[in-house]
Amino acid sequence: MSISIPEVTLNDGVTLPVIGFGTYKLNGNEGAVAINSAIDAGYRLIDTAYNYENEGTVGEAVRRSSISRGELRITSKLPGRYQAYDKAVITIQESLYRANLDYYDLYLIHWPNPKQNNYVEAWQALIDAKKWGLIRSIGVCNFLPEHIERLEKETGTKPSINQIELHPFFNQEQQRIWHEENNIKTESWSPLARASDILQNETIKKIADHHNKTISQVILRWHYQLGAIPIPKSSSPERQLENISIFDFSLNETEMSTIAELTRPDGRINDQDPAAYEEF
Repeated sequence: MSISIPEVTLNDGVTLPVIGFGTYKLNGNEGAVAINSAIDAGYRLIDTAYNYENEGTVGEAVRRSSISRGELRITSKLPGRYQAYDKAVITIQESLYRANLDYYDLYLIHWPNPKQNNYVEAWQALIDAKKWGLIRSIGVCNFLPEHIERLEKETGTKPSINQIELHPFFNQEQQRIWHEENNIKTESWSPLARASDILQNETIKKIADHHNKTISQVILRWHYQLGAIPIPKSSSPERQLENISIFDFSLNETEMSTIAELTRPDGRINDQDPAAYEEF
Protein backbone atom coordinates (compact mmCIF):
# COMPACT_ATOMS: atom_id res chain seq x y z
CA MET A 1 0.00 0.00 0.00
CA SER A 2 1.28 3.45 -0.93
CA ILE A 3 -0.26 6.75 0.18
CA SER A 4 -0.32 9.84 -2.02
CA ILE A 5 0.92 12.91 -0.12
CA PRO A 6 -0.15 16.47 -1.05
CA GLU A 7 2.57 18.98 -1.95
CA VAL A 8 3.32 22.63 -1.20
CA THR A 9 5.24 25.14 -3.32
CA LEU A 10 8.19 26.97 -1.79
CA ASN A 11 9.05 30.63 -2.44
CA ASP A 12 11.43 29.58 -5.23
CA GLY A 13 8.89 27.40 -7.04
CA VAL A 14 10.23 24.03 -5.85
CA THR A 15 7.51 21.66 -4.60
CA LEU A 16 7.79 19.50 -1.48
CA PRO A 17 5.47 16.91 0.05
CA VAL A 18 3.69 18.12 3.22
CA ILE A 19 5.27 15.32 5.27
CA GLY A 20 8.72 13.79 4.92
CA PHE A 21 10.86 11.00 6.33
CA GLY A 22 13.70 11.55 8.82
CA THR A 23 16.75 9.27 8.59
CA TYR A 24 18.88 10.16 11.65
CA LYS A 25 20.59 6.95 12.90
CA LEU A 26 19.38 4.93 9.90
CA ASN A 27 22.75 3.68 8.61
CA GLY A 28 24.18 0.85 6.55
CA ASN A 29 22.10 -1.86 4.92
CA GLU A 30 19.46 -1.79 7.68
CA GLY A 31 19.06 1.94 7.10
CA ALA A 32 18.78 1.51 3.34
CA VAL A 33 16.08 -1.15 3.83
CA ALA A 34 14.13 1.14 6.19
CA ILE A 35 14.36 4.15 3.85
CA ASN A 36 13.38 1.98 0.89
CA SER A 37 10.37 0.76 2.86
CA ALA A 38 9.38 4.38 3.55
CA ILE A 39 9.58 5.21 -0.16
CA ASP A 40 7.38 2.17 -0.90
CA ALA A 41 4.85 3.46 1.66
CA GLY A 42 4.58 6.77 -0.19
CA TYR A 43 7.23 9.08 1.31
CA ARG A 44 8.88 11.23 -1.35
CA LEU A 45 10.76 13.74 0.88
CA ILE A 46 13.83 12.13 2.50
CA ASP A 47 15.86 14.12 5.04
CA THR A 48 19.53 13.45 5.78
CA ALA A 49 22.60 15.50 6.78
CA TYR A 50 26.37 15.39 6.37
CA ASN A 51 26.65 14.91 10.14
CA TYR A 52 24.29 11.89 10.16
CA GLU A 53 26.99 9.99 8.24
CA ASN A 54 24.29 8.26 6.19
CA GLU A 55 24.10 10.22 2.94
CA GLY A 56 25.48 7.10 1.26
CA THR A 57 22.73 5.02 2.83
CA VAL A 58 20.10 7.42 1.51
CA GLY A 59 21.68 7.29 -1.95
CA GLU A 60 21.67 3.50 -1.86
CA ALA A 61 17.97 3.48 -0.90
CA VAL A 62 17.25 5.82 -3.83
CA ARG A 63 19.09 3.46 -6.20
CA ARG A 64 17.21 0.42 -4.88
CA SER A 65 13.85 2.13 -5.20
CA SER A 66 11.46 1.58 -8.09
CA ILE A 67 10.48 5.27 -7.79
CA SER A 68 12.30 7.54 -10.21
CA ARG A 69 14.80 10.08 -8.84
CA GLY A 70 12.72 12.92 -10.29
CA GLU A 71 9.78 12.03 -8.04
CA LEU A 72 11.90 12.16 -4.88
CA ARG A 73 12.95 15.21 -2.87
CA ILE A 74 16.26 14.58 -1.09
CA THR A 75 17.51 16.99 1.60
CA SER A 76 20.96 17.24 3.16
CA LYS A 77 22.65 19.74 5.46
CA LEU A 78 25.96 21.55 5.80
CA PRO A 79 27.76 20.99 9.14
CA GLY A 80 29.07 23.86 11.26
CA ARG A 81 32.74 23.00 10.85
CA TYR A 82 32.58 23.65 7.10
CA GLN A 83 30.80 27.00 6.97
CA ALA A 84 33.76 28.95 5.53
CA TYR A 85 32.92 29.56 1.85
CA ASP A 86 35.59 27.35 0.21
CA LYS A 87 35.00 24.52 2.68
CA ALA A 88 31.23 24.78 2.19
CA VAL A 89 31.54 24.42 -1.59
CA ILE A 90 33.72 21.32 -1.22
CA THR A 91 31.37 19.85 1.41
CA ILE A 92 28.32 20.27 -0.83
CA GLN A 93 30.19 18.42 -3.57
CA GLU A 94 31.30 15.76 -1.09
CA SER A 95 27.68 15.40 0.10
CA LEU A 96 26.64 14.62 -3.47
CA TYR A 97 29.51 12.19 -4.00
CA ARG A 98 28.63 10.33 -0.80
CA ALA A 99 25.03 9.88 -1.94
CA ASN A 100 26.05 9.34 -5.58
CA LEU A 101 23.49 11.95 -6.62
CA ASP A 102 23.73 14.64 -9.30
CA TYR A 103 21.85 17.19 -7.18
CA TYR A 104 20.03 17.71 -3.89
CA ASP A 105 16.49 19.00 -4.04
CA LEU A 106 17.01 20.89 -0.78
CA TYR A 107 20.23 21.76 1.03
CA LEU A 108 20.25 23.47 4.42
CA ILE A 109 22.75 25.10 6.77
CA HIS A 110 22.41 22.82 9.80
CA TRP A 111 22.91 25.43 12.57
CA PRO A 112 23.74 29.16 12.45
CA ASN A 113 26.62 28.83 14.95
CA PRO A 114 26.47 32.62 15.48
CA LYS A 115 29.62 32.80 17.64
CA GLN A 116 31.66 31.52 14.68
CA ASN A 117 29.98 34.13 12.45
CA ASN A 118 30.46 32.18 9.21
CA TYR A 119 26.85 31.51 8.33
CA VAL A 120 26.58 34.32 5.75
CA GLU A 121 29.48 32.98 3.69
CA ALA A 122 28.05 29.47 4.05
CA TRP A 123 24.81 30.87 2.65
CA GLN A 124 26.69 32.42 -0.29
CA ALA A 125 28.15 28.98 -1.02
CA LEU A 126 24.63 27.51 -1.11
CA ILE A 127 23.47 30.33 -3.42
CA ASP A 128 26.34 29.59 -5.80
CA ALA A 129 25.84 25.82 -5.63
CA LYS A 130 22.23 26.40 -6.64
CA LYS A 131 23.40 28.46 -9.64
CA TRP A 132 25.72 25.60 -10.62
CA GLY A 133 22.82 23.12 -10.56
CA LEU A 134 24.03 21.16 -7.51
CA ILE A 135 20.99 22.16 -5.43
CA ARG A 136 17.42 22.98 -6.47
CA SER A 137 16.32 24.82 -3.32
CA ILE A 138 18.30 26.28 -0.42
CA GLY A 139 17.29 26.79 3.18
CA VAL A 140 18.41 26.75 6.79
CA CYS A 141 17.85 24.89 10.06
CA ASN A 142 17.48 26.34 13.52
CA PHE A 143 17.91 29.95 12.37
CA LEU A 144 16.29 32.74 14.37
CA PRO A 145 14.60 35.65 12.54
CA GLU A 146 17.64 37.87 13.18
CA HIS A 147 19.91 35.35 11.41
CA ILE A 148 17.60 35.06 8.40
CA GLU A 149 17.19 38.85 8.14
CA ARG A 150 20.97 39.17 7.97
CA LEU A 151 21.19 36.54 5.21
CA GLU A 152 18.66 38.41 3.10
CA LYS A 153 20.21 41.82 3.82
CA GLU A 154 23.75 40.73 2.90
CA THR A 155 23.02 38.40 -0.05
CA GLY A 156 19.59 39.44 -1.33
CA THR A 157 18.38 35.83 -1.04
CA LYS A 158 16.07 34.45 1.62
CA PRO A 159 15.75 30.75 2.50
CA SER A 160 12.90 28.69 1.09
CA ILE A 161 12.58 26.77 4.36
CA ASN A 162 13.69 26.83 8.00
CA GLN A 163 13.79 23.44 9.69
CA ILE A 164 13.27 23.94 13.43
CA GLU A 165 12.51 21.92 16.54
CA LEU A 166 8.71 21.86 16.65
CA HIS A 167 6.35 19.58 18.55
CA PRO A 168 3.41 19.97 20.98
CA PHE A 169 5.74 20.63 23.93
CA PHE A 170 7.52 23.41 21.98
CA ASN A 171 5.21 24.82 19.34
CA GLN A 172 7.34 27.79 18.19
CA GLU A 173 4.27 29.96 17.59
CA GLN A 174 6.12 33.27 17.19
CA GLN A 175 8.76 31.81 14.89
CA ARG A 176 6.06 30.15 12.74
CA ILE A 177 4.14 33.42 12.43
CA TRP A 178 7.36 35.18 11.39
CA HIS A 179 8.02 32.50 8.76
CA GLU A 180 4.50 32.94 7.36
CA GLU A 181 4.86 36.71 7.18
CA ASN A 182 8.15 36.26 5.29
CA ASN A 183 7.00 33.49 2.93
CA ILE A 184 9.38 30.90 4.39
CA LYS A 185 8.11 27.36 4.95
CA THR A 186 8.44 25.78 8.39
CA GLU A 187 9.77 22.23 8.62
CA SER A 188 9.56 20.35 11.93
CA TRP A 189 12.37 18.22 13.30
CA SER A 190 11.55 15.87 16.19
CA PRO A 191 7.85 16.38 15.34
CA LEU A 192 6.86 13.73 17.90
CA ALA A 193 9.23 15.16 20.58
CA ARG A 194 10.47 12.40 22.86
CA ALA A 195 8.11 9.82 21.45
CA SER A 196 8.24 7.69 24.60
CA ASP A 197 6.87 10.61 26.66
CA ILE A 198 4.45 12.19 24.24
CA LEU A 199 2.87 8.91 23.12
CA GLN A 200 1.56 8.50 26.68
CA ASN A 201 0.03 11.98 26.76
CA GLU A 202 -3.55 11.75 28.05
CA THR A 203 -4.68 15.05 26.50
CA ILE A 204 -3.68 13.98 23.00
CA LYS A 205 -4.92 10.43 23.63
CA LYS A 206 -8.47 11.73 24.20
CA ILE A 207 -8.37 13.54 20.85
CA ALA A 208 -6.90 10.45 19.16
CA ASP A 209 -9.60 8.18 20.62
CA HIS A 210 -12.29 10.57 19.40
CA HIS A 211 -10.99 10.26 15.83
CA ASN A 212 -10.11 6.57 16.14
CA LYS A 213 -6.50 7.48 15.32
CA THR A 214 -3.16 7.04 17.11
CA ILE A 215 -1.45 9.78 19.12
CA SER A 216 1.28 9.99 16.45
CA GLN A 217 -1.30 10.51 13.72
CA VAL A 218 -3.00 13.29 15.65
CA ILE A 219 0.32 15.07 16.31
CA LEU A 220 1.40 14.81 12.66
CA ARG A 221 -2.03 16.03 11.53
CA TRP A 222 -1.57 18.98 13.94
CA HIS A 223 1.72 19.84 12.19
CA TYR A 224 0.05 19.61 8.79
CA GLN A 225 -2.79 21.91 9.84
CA LEU A 226 -0.26 24.39 11.26
CA GLY A 227 1.25 24.53 7.78
CA ALA A 228 4.50 22.89 8.96
CA ILE A 229 6.22 19.94 7.25
CA PRO A 230 7.00 17.22 9.83
CA ILE A 231 9.72 14.65 9.15
CA PRO A 232 9.03 11.69 11.46
CA LYS A 233 11.44 8.75 11.53
CA SER A 234 10.64 5.07 11.94
CA SER A 235 12.28 1.87 10.76
CA SER A 236 9.02 -0.07 11.15
CA PRO A 237 7.01 -0.40 7.89
CA GLU A 238 3.76 -0.43 9.89
CA ARG A 239 4.66 2.77 11.75
CA GLN A 240 5.91 4.42 8.56
CA LEU A 241 2.51 3.85 6.95
CA GLU A 242 0.67 4.94 10.10
CA ASN A 243 2.61 8.22 10.16
CA ILE A 244 1.44 9.27 6.69
CA SER A 245 -2.15 8.07 7.13
CA ILE A 246 -3.27 11.53 8.27
CA PHE A 247 -5.25 12.85 5.32
CA ASP A 248 -8.62 11.21 6.03
CA PHE A 249 -9.53 13.25 9.14
CA SER A 250 -9.07 16.76 10.49
CA LEU A 251 -8.76 18.45 13.87
CA ASN A 252 -11.17 21.20 14.83
CA GLU A 253 -10.08 24.56 16.26
CA THR A 254 -10.60 23.44 19.85
CA GLU A 255 -8.47 20.35 19.34
CA MET A 256 -5.74 22.39 17.65
CA SER A 257 -5.76 24.84 20.58
CA THR A 258 -5.74 22.05 23.15
CA ILE A 259 -2.58 20.60 21.61
CA ALA A 260 -0.99 24.07 21.28
CA GLU A 261 -1.54 24.65 25.01
CA LEU A 262 0.83 21.77 25.84
CA THR A 263 3.79 23.98 24.87
CA ARG A 264 6.28 24.96 27.58
CA PRO A 265 8.98 27.64 27.78
CA ASP A 266 11.52 24.88 28.55
CA GLY A 267 10.02 22.50 26.00
CA ARG A 268 13.14 22.04 23.90
CA ILE A 269 14.30 18.42 23.98
CA ASN A 270 18.00 19.12 24.61
CA ASP A 271 17.92 22.82 25.45
CA GLN A 272 19.49 23.67 22.08
CA ASP A 273 18.87 27.40 21.79
CA PRO A 274 20.13 28.59 18.36
CA ALA A 275 21.18 31.94 19.86
CA ALA A 276 23.89 30.11 21.81
CA TYR A 277 24.06 26.42 20.84
CA GLU A 278 26.71 25.44 18.30
CA GLU A 279 27.07 22.19 16.40
CA PHE A 280 30.12 21.30 14.33
